[in-house]
Amino acid sequence: MIIKALELRNYRNYAQACINFDPKTNILYGKNGQGKTNILESVYLCGVTKSHRGNKDKELIKFDENESHIKCLIEKDKRERRIDIHLKKGMTKGIAIDKIPIKKYSELFGLLNIVLFSPEDLSIIKNGPLFRRRFMDSELCQSDGIYLYNLTMFRKALNQRNSLLKTMTYEDTDKSMLDIWDEKVVEYGMNIIDSRKKFINKINPVITDIHKEITGNNEILDVTYEENVSASDYPNMIKSNREKDIRFGQTHSGPHKDDLAFVINGVDMRKYGSQGQQRTCALALKLAEIEIIKEISGDEPVLLLDDVLSELDSDRQKLLLKYIHDTQTIITCTGMDDFIKNNFDIDKIYKIDNGNVYVENVKGV
Repeated sequence: MIIKALELRNYRNYAQACINFDPKTNILYGKNGQGKTNILESVYLCGVTKSHRGNKDKELIKFDENESHIKCLIEKDKRERRIDIHLKKGMTKGIAIDKIPIKKYSELFGLLNIVLFSPEDLSIIKNGPLFRRRFMDSELCQSDGIYLYNLTMFRKALNQRNSLLKTMTYEDTDKSMLDIWDEKVVEYGMNIIDSRKKFINKINPVITDIHKEITGNNEILDVTYEENVSASDYPNMIKSNREKDIRFGQTHSGPHKDDLAFVINGVDMRKYGSQGQQRTCALALKLAEIEIIKEISGDEPVLLLDDVLSELDSDRQKLLLKYIHDTQTIITCTGMDDFIKNNFDIDKIYKIDNGNVYVENVKGV
């Protein structure tokens, strides 16, 4: 699977832009603040329907404009497909596949598989559990429509339960009203826990092997799923915590409290790992994500590297590019020095300057 072309109209700082991507390595370079990440964001949006930066849809529309359009042409299974995303202030985004509007955003998942690697991902190990849960959810939602449904329904039920709990902290409300939300939270939560456990069991041996290669077999990495509560214990736990939940106005047990542990030779990297070890773990995690998507979908994902090479030393840069030589990759950077110095293979180069895209070189630096 590859992205053949991307067209933007009134998106972020782009009035109009058209990019024809090479099937291999594409470089977008320019000074900071010129719009390089905006291009990656628009591609990511075509894969997962939302910005990786957490922005609201209206914030993606060019200033002083009322609407924006993204058109992405991809080639999948030797067939050209088209993804259109229409953003309009005050309205829900519209999405079409091959010019046919879709009713549910979930219909887009799996058509364009994306792996995004940004400097923030290098901190995923040392940051809070939210970032590691987000990694699991992002990966599973792209590859498993049932998981996406369970996660969506769980979040809705959890919000309703928490809203009711907050009311109970200052109003005399019948506690039996919690029963329906307890049932829904447990139903969808149990499914989420089971899916996450299977996912980590699948990705763990992959990331372990990759990490061994990165470290020259000197360190053994083990990733474990730290479930806040097991699926089998969840029905009882939600009941036993009810008084505590009412007192604090929030739900204390469930998959929204889960975490991942990254352990090297018995040492928890979240607390005691050096910055170098934490970054190596994050790199191995992202490379493992590529392999898992390939295994699940039978297709190569598109890899987006947002100014991440400048955060890695030369050896890790070379290892990363070794792993992705068969993957279409779009890389943003501020300069070409690292690529020239390390003789990286480059197939297409674009200079990004104040919302304008210029083809600067093709097939070689």
